[in-house]
Amino acid sequence: MTPVATWPSQAESWLDQRGKGAWIAAMVLGFILFWPIGLALLAYMIWSKRMFSSCKTSRARHAAHAFKSSGNSAFDAYKAETLRRLEDEQASFQDFLKRLREAKDKAEFDQFMEDRARKSDDRTGDVEPAA
Repeated sequence: MTPVATWPSQAESWLDQRGKGAWIAAMVLGFILFWPIGLALLAYMIWSKRMFSSCKTSRARHAAHAFKSSGNSAFDAYKAETLRRLEDEQASFQDFLKRLREAKDKAEFDQFMEDRARKSDDRTGDVEPAA
């Protein structure tokens, strides 16, 4: 069983994992239940810079943790290789998605041009030639 004193840090970690929206929802819920709780959460969010921080700082913290050495060179080499492989897979997947979007855009443009040509042919077919 975890000591009672650790629940605030566990709650903070839980909210941090879910992002700024979770903090704001907790603050609003705090105001609804008992206004001093909401006020305390708002003050904490401002004091800890959670209110005005961007997701990039959170990502930077996670990235710094990901590249932190474990102290075991074999594990660090394995982790570096796995991260490199995952980055390569992510780049390949992003290229794949880009090609999909381009193919979809081309198909939509081709459909537009066909519809436009069909409408143009329909209009010229309705007009009688001048005598």
